Amino acid sequence: MAAPDLTETVNEQMPLGATLGIRTSGSPDEVEATLEWAPGLCTAAGVLHGGVLMALADSAGGVCAFLNLPPGATTATIESKTNFFGAVREGTVRARSRPLHRGRTTIVVETDLFDSSDRHVARTTQTQAILTS
Repeated sequence: MAAPDLTETVNEQMPLGATLGIRTSGSPDEVEATLEWAPGLCTAAGVLHGGVLMALADSAGGVCAFLNLPPGATTATIESKTNFFGAVREGTVRARSRPLHRGRTTIVVETDLFDSSDRHVARTTQTQAILTS
């Protein structure tokens, strides 16, 4: 069974996703998000900007954290680290986020990014605060 498409709901809450064209689907155990390469998102020589890749990873990780929150809680990124392994010069970038730790006050999420040939191009680990009223 395919994971539910969360794009419309996510982009209402996170307008940057709509601006970048991020599509999101998933569940509390795994979130997938995609982004299409475009010239306007690049640095020199047609390489997708690292900040765009980080935004994709942060968005997917944030959705994963959100789906793991207790009722009534919200989340905010308090730490994020990205390692880049390769450049993206075309196609679709796919992010896959999975929770590493689901605690009382934080959630740690790991997001792997792959290019359209399924080459691992980056990994982001982020810690999300669990905010309750």
